[in-house]
Amino acid sequence: MKKRIYLASPHMGGDEIKYINEAFDTNWVAPLGPNVNNFEKEICKYTEAKYATALVSGTSAIHLALKCLSVGEGDVVFCSTLTFAATCNPIIYQGAEPVFIDSDYETWNMCPIALQKAFDDATKNNKMPKAVIVVNLYGQSADYDKLKVICDKYNVPIIEDAAESLGSTYKGKQTGTIGDIGIYSFNGNKIITTSGGGMMVSNNEEYTKKALFWATQARENERHYEHKEIGFNYRMSNVVAGIGRGQIKVLDERIAKKKDIFKIYKEAFKDIDDIEMMNICDFGEPNYWLSVATIKEGCKIKPLDIILALEKENIESRPVWKPMHLQPFFKGYKFFSSLEDGSVSEDLFNRGICLPSDTKMNEDDIQTILDIIVNILESKQMEITYE
Repeated sequence: MKKRIYLASPHMGGDEIKYINEAFDTNWVAPLGPNVNNFEKEICKYTEAKYATALVSGTSAIHLALKCLSVGEGDVVFCSTLTFAATCNPIIYQGAEPVFIDSDYETWNMCPIALQKAFDDATKNNKMPKAVIVVNLYGQSADYDKLKVICDKYNVPIIEDAAESLGSTYKGKQTGTIGDIGIYSFNGNKIITTSGGGMMVSNNEEYTKKALFWATQARENERHYEHKEIGFNYRMSNVVAGIGRGQIKVLDERIAKKKDIFKIYKEAFKDIDDIEMMNICDFGEPNYWLSVATIKEGCKIKPLDIILALEKENIESRPVWKPMHLQPFFKGYKFFSSLEDGSVSEDLFNRGICLPSDTKMNEDDIQTILDIIVNILESKQMEITYE
């Protein structure tokens, strides 16, 4: 079998094992410990967030962020539709109702026009959202100046889902620190990983205290085990935090490599009309987590043709996220688009492809990928059996 080329896989920097060994040598293998505390401090130093809480996943971070903003039964939360389900699942955990907001073509993130439509509807029905969850898709920031002016007008806080955008900036500011509460993910495919894990960041100390309390089973400060409200087992372990401490040291290297991969794709496709790389906005610098492209409307070649051709060579690629308002579970919830007919997010899903973006790829790997894609697009004829 040919060598496997991944979409995005863990890439160790070398110091991770040092911190893991320290955890074992000092017997700090249970949740909490020096690695957890130091990892939180290092994330704060890198992002300039005042407070951070290390958790078991980005999903748990969103869940606690919603609780911090008092989202509960019967409340409404506006949410980007073009995202992974982990963004909106916690809304359901809290018994609240998601309302999905379309993307725009410039950023691929939440569209200000669609967001305003949702607020107009909420005003008419006297059902304002408790929060707006804005996603920074594939490592690029949303245009927060346009979104925040709308949310501020209605005094509605923003939860910034920066699961995919650690290290990205918006007008000189680190993503994750722009909203009222930010979240990061350290899942295995993210730009840095703890194998699994997440972080909630904020400049509000009270949010951090609440999140820490709930994440440790909501145990009251008593000698015995006293619980006045429901809690969760959401705290990151000292062992995996050690991986994170090693990983954050190489974050800038990973971003540079991801950017190089994106630039290689963009240069290779510049004279091919049928494929276009995701737009990079000039208001900030993304972390280029995944290199994503769209196939021109009307082209005989579809994203699935490329995905299957790469798969035959043991190369992993993926479709763009299927919008949440099209998912069977979420189909009954409201959705607002900026278009009169259809939606930007659905179009991006239909024409988009996530290309291999693994930081361990070498020049030969990338050339193999390019040869396959360019040959397909230049031939414009494929005989593929869809399974």
